[in-house]
Amino acid sequence: MALAETTPPDDVLFGVERSLGGKAWRLSAADDRVAGEIARLTGAPDALARLLAARGVGPREAAGFLDPRLRDHFPDPASFTDMMKAAGVIWDALDAGRQIAIFADYDVDGATSAAQLARWLRAMGHDPLIYIPDRIEEGYGPSEAAFATLKGQGAELVLTLDCGAAATGPLKAAAAMGLPVVVVDHHMMKDEVPPALALVNPNQPGDPSGCGHMAAAGVVFVLLAALNREGVARGRFTRSGAPDILALADLAALGTVCDVVALTGCNRAIVAQGLKVMSGWTKPGLKALAEVAGVSGEASVYHAGFLLGPRINAGGRVGRADLGVRLLTTEDMAEAYAIAHELDALNAERRGIEADVLEQAVTQLETAGGTDAPILIASGENWHPGVIGIAAGRIKERWNRPAIVIGIDPETGLGKGSGRSCSGVNLGAAVAAAHAEGILAAGGGHPMAAGLSVAADRIADFTAFMTERLAPEWAAAWQARSMTIDAVLSPGAVSFELCEALGRAAPFGMGHPEPRFAFPDVRLVFSQRVGTDHVRFTFEGAGGGRVSGICFRCADAPLGQALLTGGEGPWHAAGRLRAEDNRFGRRAELHLEDLAQAG
Repeated sequence: MALAETTPPDDVLFGVERSLGGKAWRLSAADDRVAGEIARLTGAPDALARLLAARGVGPREAAGFLDPRLRDHFPDPASFTDMMKAAGVIWDALDAGRQIAIFADYDVDGATSAAQLARWLRAMGHDPLIYIPDRIEEGYGPSEAAFATLKGQGAELVLTLDCGAAATGPLKAAAAMGLPVVVVDHHMMKDEVPPALALVNPNQPGDPSGCGHMAAAGVVFVLLAALNREGVARGRFTRSGAPDILALADLAALGTVCDVVALTGCNRAIVAQGLKVMSGWTKPGLKALAEVAGVSGEASVYHAGFLLGPRINAGGRVGRADLGVRLLTTEDMAEAYAIAHELDALNAERRGIEADVLEQAVTQLETAGGTDAPILIASGENWHPGVIGIAAGRIKERWNRPAIVIGIDPETGLGKGSGRSCSGVNLGAAVAAAHAEGILAAGGGHPMAAGLSVAADRIADFTAFMTERLAPEWAAAWQARSMTIDAVLSPGAVSFELCEALGRAAPFGMGHPEPRFAFPDVRLVFSQRVGTDHVRFTFEGAGGGRVSGICFRCADAPLGQALLTGGEGPWHAAGRLRAEDNRFGRRAELHLEDLAQAG
C-alpha cells in the first residue's frame, strides 16, 4: 500500500511544492542579528554573512571558518584507538629492517592513502611493497590469496588502508600463516573485531576520537603525524628533521574530497590546506594529470572531485588497479605523463561504458513504469561492474529516488549490484536486511551507498523486498524531496564579484554545499543543446537583467526538455553560480539544477 508523503510544517518558497525535479523549494533561515555580527567581526559582505549564519556558523566561529587552519582542527593522534600502537608497530618493523607491504583499496581514497604512507616510508629509506586488488577479479578488501601473495613476495608486515575492518576471515588466515597485519580503515564495522596487531578506525565501537566523518586518506594523514611523534620519541630525528607531512596534504585532500565525506572540522581544514599545497603542482603525477585534464591555476574542490579523481578512479574501474597509486608516488616526470595519458584514455572508455549501461537502465525503468517507487532497481547482463555505481548515482539524480543497478554475469547467473541513496533512506541497512533474509548472497553498506551480490533469479524478490522495506522511510524523507535555497537573486545581481565574495566560504562539499540561489519569474530568451546531453540557456528577469548558464546531463530529462521546448515561461529557476577568470575576461554563470513553472 502506498504511503502518503509527509512534509515539514514550514512554507515552501514561491509556492513550489513539486518542481520539475520533483522537489519542494525551501529557503534557509538566517538570523539577521547573527549575520550582522558576522559581517562586523569579519568584514564579510552581507551575502556571505547571511550564508554563514544560515549554515549555523556563529560570530565567534566565523573568522576560523573562513580561514580554516590545521593547527586549530587537527586531532590528537593518541585520541584514536590503537593509533600510537600502530605507529609503534611500524617503527618496530623499520628498526628491525622488516619488509613492509601496503594493501589499499582501488579507489581514490585508497590510492591517496597508499601514496601518503609510501612517500613517508620512502623518506625513511624504506621501499614498501604495494598491492591494489583488481575490482573485478578480486573484489573489495583483502583476501587470503592476496595475503599469501604478499608473504611470498617477502612481506613481513602488511598495512591495510581504506579496507580490512570487516575482513575477519582473511585476517585470521594471515595470522595463521604468520603474517602480521595493521588495519587502517574508516568503514563501519561488524560485531566481530578482526585479529590485527593494531586496528585504527574512528568508526570502530568505543573509539573516542570523534573523527568518524574522516575519509581513510584523512586517517592516514593523522597516522603520519603519529609516526613522526613516535620517531621523535625514539630519537630517530628531531621535530624539525621529521618528514614534512604538510607536503602530503594535497593527497589527503584529494582522497577526502573524492570519498564525499563531510567537509567540516578537520576534513575542512585538510582540504583547505591541501588545495593550497596542490596548487603548487609539485608532485609529478598530479602535475601531469592536471595538464591532461585541462586544469590550470589554483586547485579547487571541483578540480579534485570532477577532473582529477575520476581519472584516477578509471584505473580501478576499467583498467589496471595500481595505476592511480603509481601515478601519485612516481618522481619520474616521463612516467607520470605516460600514466596520466593512460588514465585519461581509460576515463574516456569508462564514460562510454557508463553511458551505454545508463541508457539501457533508464530505458528499462521507463518501459516498466513505476519511476515514483521508493527505490529504482535496474539489472542487465554484462553490465560492467566498474560503472554500475556511477550509473546508480545518475539514476538517483534523474528521478530523485534511491537507486540500485545490477550487472549480471550470464555464465554464473550472479549479479553484482551497487546502490546510491537519498537523505533519510538508509540503503545499507535495507541491503543488509535482505542479506539476512537470505535473498542476497552478500550485501551491506552505509546509509548513502551499498553493494551486493544476488542470483539473477532472486532479483524480482529483492526488488519487492526493498520496495516494501523502504516505502515508510521514503514517505517520511521530506528532506530528500526538498531543495534548500540559500538566497533569492535577480538575474542582474549575478556577477564575478559576488562569486568571489561567496568563495571565501570555500571549500564546499558534503556537509557544506555550494550556495544555491533561486531566480523568480524569469523568461527563457535562449536555449541550445550542446555536447551530448547538456543545454545552454539565457534567462531574463522582470527588471531586464539577464543570466546565462548551462544545465548538465539534462537534455533528454524533463528539465532539459522544458528548456528546449517548454516556451518562454515565466519560470522560477534554481542553481549554483560559477565564476571564470580567463582570456575571455571575468564572468559568472548559473549552473541550473531545477525549474518550476511560475504561478
